[in-house]
Amino acid sequence: MTQRAITNAMTVDVEDYFQVSAFEKHIDKSQWDTLQHRVADNTERILDLFAQHQVKATFFTLGWVAERYPAVVKRIVAEGHELASHGYEHIRVTEQTPEQFRADIKKTKRLLEDMTGQAVIGYRAASYSIGAKNLWALRILEEEGHLYSSSIYPVKHDLYGMPSAPRFAFHPDNTQNLLELPITTLKIPGKNIPCGGGGFFRLYPYLFSKAAYQYLNLVERQAGIFYFHPWEIDPHQPRQQNLPFKSRFRHYLNLSRVESRLNNLLNDFAWDTMQNVFLSTPLAKTPS
Repeated sequence: MTQRAITNAMTVDVEDYFQVSAFEKHIDKSQWDTLQHRVADNTERILDLFAQHQVKATFFTLGWVAERYPAVVKRIVAEGHELASHGYEHIRVTEQTPEQFRADIKKTKRLLEDMTGQAVIGYRAASYSIGAKNLWALRILEEEGHLYSSSIYPVKHDLYGMPSAPRFAFHPDNTQNLLELPITTLKIPGKNIPCGGGGFFRLYPYLFSKAAYQYLNLVERQAGIFYFHPWEIDPHQPRQQNLPFKSRFRHYLNLSRVESRLNNLLNDFAWDTMQNVFLSTPLAKTPS
């Protein structure tokens, strides 16, 4: 008897190339509006790609981007995708006090909901910056009306990660009902290998990513979470100068290959929004 195909969650972190954490010491936020913006056109290309493959996805969107490109945000919702929060201007939670974090997520949630009329129930921290030392953020997310977070990466990494976290969906101990949805990993003896997208999708050959999701779906019988950024399909973006080698390597590696790999990924697996895969409830509407 053939096993029923498992549907995975496709997600996009909607931010521009100059907003990544690797550039924060080189590009001040005061410069953002003076730089060439490419996030709107790249997100439109992603929406076209998803329409071609009849895939719905979750777009974790910066409030800063939404304010400047409301038409793109409204298209996301109009085409049946889920809109979720990525915070206002890509500040890592590790750099915020609880009071600052609460203000940031409240501002962003209200902005996205007022703009679209769709309830925002999901959140993803900038650079997966929720971990063992700031789990208080999950309690605040719940208190401010979020039903789920996708902010913990259960890996060891020099910039983020909580290797001790569960690999699959769990309810954090300090919350009542909030669901944490960790980014996908492949478990080998002694460690978890990141395979949920981003730079690792560009680093590994596509066949590795395909094999990892096949194992996840067919052997572990679990739904995976994949993420990428609009700038990752844009090999012609402006190149930043004077970057450390590691930052330059991570950001620009294999950008020209991402779109073709995404086409393969969308063809090879079943995809839907975070809410439809993990919460299985219709998108709520905010009160009029």
